[in-house]
Amino acid sequence: MNPNTSLAIALVVALGAGSLLQCRPESEDPGNRGAARDPDETISAFARLWSQRLGIQKENRFLGVETLQNPTDAWVTQEIIQEVKPDFIVETGTYKGGSALFWAMVLEEVNPVGRVITIDIEDKVTDAKDRALWKERIDFLVGSSTDPTIVDEVRRRVHGGRVLVILDSLHTPDHVYEELQLYAPLVNVGSYVIVQDTGLGSNRLAYRLAAGGVRRFLQDGAGFEVDESRERFMITNNPRGYLRRVR
Repeated sequence: MNPNTSLAIALVVALGAGSLLQCRPESEDPGNRGAARDPDETISAFARLWSQRLGIQKENRFLGVETLQNPTDAWVTQEIIQEVKPDFIVETGTYKGGSALFWAMVLEEVNPVGRVITIDIEDKVTDAKDRALWKERIDFLVGSSTDPTIVDEVRRRVHGGRVLVILDSLHTPDHVYEELQLYAPLVNVGSYVIVQDTGLGSNRLAYRLAAGGVRRFLQDGAGFEVDESRERFMITNNPRGYLRRVR
């Protein structure tokens, strides 16, 4: 079989060509359905479909707890946790606590004394609190991630440790930029700040603009660079959001 044909079949299977066709621009010629599609266009079309069907992520569960994570990004994040082996994972945006449980379970395997510090302005955690993993490895701080009291408490807890930061709270550019200014300095060289929901294909204005906070932060020359290798699955909620500290 021709290698190009094999690749085309793999893309159809992986991304669901039938669903992607629902995302084509109205101006697109319906008779052109069989024409070759640019890879970036295919990825963007799939991302738009993913964004439009927000119920997809609402159905995601980890240990029975609602977890609003793109599975491909969750996989990449667990790879980063294994590589960095942080003493602390600082997460902003707890919601029901499913993602904190996921990070904590991976961290337990690679750093037996590691802890997750998760922050949210509201306590919506219910079932997750009943898990032994939550009680043993997760610290939940209720308050704004940019509140000086919260930030000082996080700094105190992680002092001297190796830190990985995951930002998943308010996705406006100003808030993302402020969080990056506050939490990026905690990250060691070789570790990451992962900025989630930077907007690929999203119809939600705040998500599309969140990437602006990342661009502004990178322009400051804060010692981070985008690690595009973390986007190898192509479908990601975090385009240009995997920031590795290089100095």
